[in-house]
Amino acid sequence: MTFSVMITTKNRSDILSRSLRVLRDLNPVPLEILITADGCTDDTVEEVRRKCPTATLIVNDEGRGSVASRDRMMREAKGDLVLALDDDSYPEQMDCLETLQNLFEKNLKLAIATFPQRTDEYPETLTQENFGEAHAVRSFPCSGACLRVSTYRSLQGFEPMFFHMYEEPDYALQCVSDGWDVLYTPAITIRHHWTGSGRSELRNHHRHARNELWSTLMRCPFPQMLVMIGWRIMSQARFAASRGVTWMIREPLWWWDAIKGLPQAICRRHPVSWNGYRKWLRLP
Repeated sequence: MTFSVMITTKNRSDILSRSLRVLRDLNPVPLEILITADGCTDDTVEEVRRKCPTATLIVNDEGRGSVASRDRMMREAKGDLVLALDDDSYPEQMDCLETLQNLFEKNLKLAIATFPQRTDEYPETLTQENFGEAHAVRSFPCSGACLRVSTYRSLQGFEPMFFHMYEEPDYALQCVSDGWDVLYTPAITIRHHWTGSGRSELRNHHRHARNELWSTLMRCPFPQMLVMIGWRIMSQARFAASRGVTWMIREPLWWWDAIKGLPQAICRRHPVSWNGYRKWLRLP
């Protein structure tokens, strides 16, 4: 099996350079490294061309979002498997590709493998030794996951209208409902130099909530969809309330954003079976 590595980045050339230095030492080496510079205004493009000239570089002059960027790379990848990373993450084991090949060859129904991360966001993980046992999950982070390309291209894949956030649980739902496995495994670990640069917790909450509602509209069968949409809105409102009055006051912002996208979401509706949707909901 052959491997592609994909990374999407925006205006973080120094952080990306550190990750690329590590990826150059992978053994065996991947077939290709795909990098999308999504609306970058810094020196990212020049840095990639200078420090990783063999990489396949995709330049979006106007930002299309991380979701659309990853969808394009998944559809253009030449490898059988794609190792998805953020610009600030990389595997800790230099022989990780061999480990992943064995994992996917032994489980022909495995669509996605996701891994524990040592991340600055949760400092206790930096020295953690036991990351638990392998088990099925209903989501994964694109900062550290391996995806089977043939499975991805047989399904809807990452939803480009999301722009950023929630593409992972939406795609995991597609896989589980179609009979594929999504597996958390400590077979390898990911070092994630998480940084708050370019991140807004409130903005990410709004995007996550909006995209979760759109996903429910697109994937959940009728009439269960109506109940699930109501439950999603209430669940997100409870979360906002737990963060304080400021968050609650701004909660209607994502409602309006979601409403504006309803016609497009309805046009892109591709519901799964209720049994498949329920199976996915029951996963941790």
